Amino acid sequence: MRISLRCAAAAMALMMAVVGSVPSAAQPVLEEGQAPDDAARLSDVPAAVVPSEDSQLRAFVATLRPRALGMGISPTLFDATLPTLTFNARVVRLDRAQPGASSAAAPPPFAPYLASHVDRVRIGMGRSRYGSLRPLLLRIEQETGVPEQIMLAIYGHETGYGTFTGNFDLLNALATLAYEGRRRELFADEFLKTLVLMSKGVPRSQLKGSWAGATGYPQFLPSVYLRLAIDGDNDGRVDIWRSEPDALASIGNYLRDAGWKSGIPWGVAVRVPEGVDRAAIRSPLSSPRCPRVFARQSRWLTIAEWRDKGLMMLSGRVPPEDELAALIEPDGNGNTGYLLTTNYRSILDYNCSNFYALSVGLLGDAIAE
Repeated sequence: MRISLRCAAAAMALMMAVVGSVPSAAQPVLEEGQAPDDAARLSDVPAAVVPSEDSQLRAFVATLRPRALGMGISPTLFDATLPTLTFNARVVRLDRAQPGASSAAAPPPFAPYLASHVDRVRIGMGRSRYGSLRPLLLRIEQETGVPEQIMLAIYGHETGYGTFTGNFDLLNALATLAYEGRRRELFADEFLKTLVLMSKGVPRSQLKGSWAGATGYPQFLPSVYLRLAIDGDNDGRVDIWRSEPDALASIGNYLRDAGWKSGIPWGVAVRVPEGVDRAAIRSPLSSPRCPRVFARQSRWLTIAEWRDKGLMMLSGRVPPEDELAALIEPDGNGNTGYLLTTNYRSILDYNCSNFYALSVGLLGDAIAE
């Protein structure tokens, strides 16, 4: 079939129209049924601007203003702080990478964690600090009932005896976590409590810490500081960022508030005989808090009852025979186990991890040897 010159010209014009319809950065895209003149007029309309993460975060935080004012935070402080807040994507990545999100069938062994957290360096530094802080620690132990070495072990675990306390801006980190929303109420409250700290005279430049909002030598959340931090050097201020007496006294006060029982050790290492019926000693209870942590512990029996089952005490201070204790075998059957008193639960209140609480107790024992 022949194509006339007129048809060919029409075809060429159509092809050029199609090629010309590929949009460039300066050319609006025609919608179906839209005339070119409409498109020209549309090009004068600014493109929609997608709000940045910073602006969206600030918009969310602005909704907390009534709540902040109800807590006694001045409108001037809130309004001056709002435009300085920025979204921190690294904080979100670190939060989402935390263990516990998956339900692994078998927990990892404790031994590698123990080797890296109760090592010669940390024990040596602890013993050195123990010698220089002994009068202070002894006074705090007398006031709180918490052993000096346990306070020092927590200090060592949290910040390497004050060598590193974190460099995240607390307001940005907590605002980011609240805005992200996975645990919104928790972090919104901690954000507002940080503003309360500022209203009490703590400068923002001092409010640095972990990505999760823990700050100072003891790594307290702002709400914990407001509730339990105390003045350990009697200078009229509570400075957990620069005063070791304040930090250590606050750790002791925290554990006392968590139920520490004076005169009772946290636990003792044991050898568990092969014939123990582990099904019979399984705990019938389910904890609403940190259920996977508490599920690894047995039912409560007295030390005397554990002895009757053939458990042999290996090292450390043994609790009284009538003291209740739960068994944990963090490296599995056939390896060292630990009988845990209620004071172990107080350490768990500080950080709900069996590995953390065990290593605090064992580091404290090593420091005091």
